[in-house]
Amino acid sequence: MRWIRKAPVIVLMTVLALTGCGGNNRTDTGAAESGKEKVLTIAQTTDNITFDVHNHGNTQVEAIHVNLFDYLVKKDGADPQKKIPSLATSWERTNDTTWRFKLKQGVKFHNGDPFTAADVKYTLERAANDKKLIDYSSYSGIKEVTIIDDFTVDLITKEPDPILLARLSRISSGILPSKYIQEQGLDNFLKNPVGTGPYKFSKWIKDDRVELVKNPDYYGGKPSWDRLVFRTIPESTTRISELLTGTVDIAITIPPEDIDRVKNSGTTYFVQQDSARVQSLLVRQTPGTVTENPKVREAIELAIDKKSLVDNVLGGAGVPTQEGIGPGILGNNPKLFNTNIYNKERSKQLLAEAGYPNGVELTLTSPTSFKEVAETVAANLKEVGFKVKLEILEQTQYKQRDNSNTFKELALQGKGNSMFESALPLEPFITERAKQQTDYSNPEVDKLLRAAARNLNDKEREAQYQKVQEILAEGRPRIYLYQNKFTYGVNNRIEFTPRMDEMFYAEDIKLKPGK
Repeated sequence: MRWIRKAPVIVLMTVLALTGCGGNNRTDTGAAESGKEKVLTIAQTTDNITFDVHNHGNTQVEAIHVNLFDYLVKKDGADPQKKIPSLATSWERTNDTTWRFKLKQGVKFHNGDPFTAADVKYTLERAANDKKLIDYSSYSGIKEVTIIDDFTVDLITKEPDPILLARLSRISSGILPSKYIQEQGLDNFLKNPVGTGPYKFSKWIKDDRVELVKNPDYYGGKPSWDRLVFRTIPESTTRISELLTGTVDIAITIPPEDIDRVKNSGTTYFVQQDSARVQSLLVRQTPGTVTENPKVREAIELAIDKKSLVDNVLGGAGVPTQEGIGPGILGNNPKLFNTNIYNKERSKQLLAEAGYPNGVELTLTSPTSFKEVAETVAANLKEVGFKVKLEILEQTQYKQRDNSNTFKELALQGKGNSMFESALPLEPFITERAKQQTDYSNPEVDKLLRAAARNLNDKEREAQYQKVQEILAEGRPRIYLYQNKFTYGVNNRIEFTPRMDEMFYAEDIKLKPGK
């Protein structure tokens, strides 16, 4: 069993508000005034993007969707690399390219349609065949799903896939209602989504909230909450304020300066969790850009004091790193973790050797959620001669840039690893996938990653991924900054243990006895 070593993280924030429980009548989140309805409100930093499970790639969106849609298998909360049954009751690898899944019987979608093998085939083949979908690349290795009977399927891959179960336990694997979509159309489904989960869709008010209501016919038993409200609260000051006044009961991304307030309020407590999320700078190597020059890229990394960034901006909630794979995940390279190669004078020298003794201009783009980190990085770069244009964008604008690959030289990004496998963060550096994003290309990296993707020998695969990370650390298509630790503020009435995969399964979140 592999575990993620404790590795402090940045701030992100999620808020749970318990409304109308124990006689507390709160109308600010739309809860019933009778005091009898149990409403759980989760405030996140970003809005729901879509109910198309195959077309968003966003962890906070998935944290909503896991209450609406079920996977075949899901990750264990304490050990994400362990897979447990969900819509599949059992599974086995029958040969190098085939997995057989036995499906749970008696399950119904929210509209009453029965769940069968046809829904599994429709869901996974759609993700595997539509190149326009954001998460297509994670499923393109699926050749076909063969229906053996109504409750048995064979999932056949084009090549051996050592991490297939990890793919099936995350974003894009929520099982869709094939009959409903084929009869009503995808557009109607996106307005009125239907899954098999413990909660059913009620409403989505864009940039404000998503509301779900309990599914009384859920196969797993009666849900604990009458209603879930996922609020969008991007401003940390507002989230903290609502947490401390009792309208929000959990907040992720607690700024370091607010941790003591959360701990000492008398009504809330503070908790943090390890994660596989890593903060980095996406670095363009497109011909004609200043960052095409490897000396410029090296100068950028040497200019950044990662340890000071973690200590002073994050309040210690991070570990400096030169790799995208954290401890506990197969492929982690210990030589690159917990490192800080800050060297201000060498950075200036490299910039001069690159032909820019008087400095050079570049643009650093960041979402508002990482504004303070971006400002600190920009200040470091200016100290060695870079002339930095800092571009801070609202989350929606930033996501549009990300999806359209229109960043300039540098983009600050926090990338999660919901697979808890090296393939997810490393395969984007294959030449074809890097086109128009970083435009990075290295034949040795291509060869190693393609070999690892089909290698069923874990020891060999680990060595392949470690070698790739050494090459990337020198080539710098991403300049990794630190691995995150998530921080939460929680109302005293709630029993909440954060998950390393960042999900909010409402059935795991409880109201304390007597509250």
